[in-house]
Amino acid sequence: MKIIDYILHNTKELVTLQGSSEARSGAAMSNLSIIENGCLAVKDGIIVDIGLLHELKSKYMPKKYIDAENTIVCPGFIDSHTHPVFVNSRENEFEMRLQGKTYVDISKSGGGILSSIKSVREADEEYLYELAYKRISNMIEYGTTAIEAKSGYGLNTESELKMLRVIQRLKETLPIEIAITFMGAHEFPLEYRNNRKGYIDLLINEMLPEVKKQNLAEFVDIFTEAHVYNISESRLILTKAKELGFKLKLHADEIEPIGGAELAGELKAVSADHLGACSDTGIQAMIEGKVIAVLLPGTLFSLGSKNYARARNMIEAGLPVAIATDYNPGSCNLDSMQLAISLSCIQMRMLPAEALTAATFNAAFAIDRQKIMGSLEIGKVDDFIMLDIPSIAYIPYHLGSNSVTKKSTKRIWERLNL
Repeated sequence: MKIIDYILHNTKELVTLQGSSEARSGAAMSNLSIIENGCLAVKDGIIVDIGLLHELKSKYMPKKYIDAENTIVCPGFIDSHTHPVFVNSRENEFEMRLQGKTYVDISKSGGGILSSIKSVREADEEYLYELAYKRISNMIEYGTTAIEAKSGYGLNTESELKMLRVIQRLKETLPIEIAITFMGAHEFPLEYRNNRKGYIDLLINEMLPEVKKQNLAEFVDIFTEAHVYNISESRLILTKAKELGFKLKLHADEIEPIGGAELAGELKAVSADHLGACSDTGIQAMIEGKVIAVLLPGTLFSLGSKNYARARNMIEAGLPVAIATDYNPGSCNLDSMQLAISLSCIQMRMLPAEALTAATFNAAFAIDRQKIMGSLEIGKVDDFIMLDIPSIAYIPYHLGSNSVTKKSTKRIWERLNL
């Protein structure tokens, strides 16, 4: 018999999401491949077998058994869109929105992203690290086992590199996988407000090459919106990023349908995020470009929007949908993927099984980690959480509380050279 590290047993349900190796849409998003009382056999942090306890006992000699205590076990949540490195919270803007100011109004008056720039530029790396460490630790407590983390609150070369170094350190020290994204094109800093071309030149000729040279980011993102980067500016910056070897992401069509989703499809971006105002043409372009739609219902909820991304149309059209928190200091201070799942069901009419797929399996595609996580399958890492709930539908039904009892937080990423 083969010696392995452990067998996870005594699950109420093992939610594996085994099946198609492609990102899922349509009816496939409801296929969770649940095994009642299912067990995992694990060696060196990798799942080597799945089945019932008597089946695994006949083949393996585990060094120990891990008791799931009759909980539901599923893949860890993957939060594929976050902005965790900043200094000050912006609850004053929350109050301004309650008084009738829009997100664009606040941004044009010097608030929004711009209000976070000064403090980040002045902060040293240790302080930024300590603040972000606490924030990401909270995400882990809510069952998040991987995140994508962006820069974008420095908006000059020195400060953007500083943010990326902080994220790299967080990746090395926290028991969570982190995909790192450079987002120098988050806004135009005040010193370049009247010289947009000058800042774009800085991005293309200095920031992007230096980030690549120092190997500080895997992805490049841009805020493609009418009040920030237009389509031609976005295409220019993203094309340069792609030439340098970066994978692409876009903040696209959050507020107005200006063609961000179409651009994502044209450039074959890994994901297009937000999409609150995405057009039918944009949906089709993303399908053709094999782009993952990352929807952020918490942002629109926090902004008091009455309109949400058209998740049902996207799913039924054949577009793979993921969901994320958009954790940030301004428009959405949400660190719980469980609440993001609730909002996806309540506000976008996603079914609980679809929302779980969007928060795990499809989310892995949104950070290009689908080969190692997002489902519980042979050959993938033992990345799971235990939920003390009667069924998967209980996650969105039970609002605002934490149902996670235990997590697999073993750091095996170094062994996989990620």
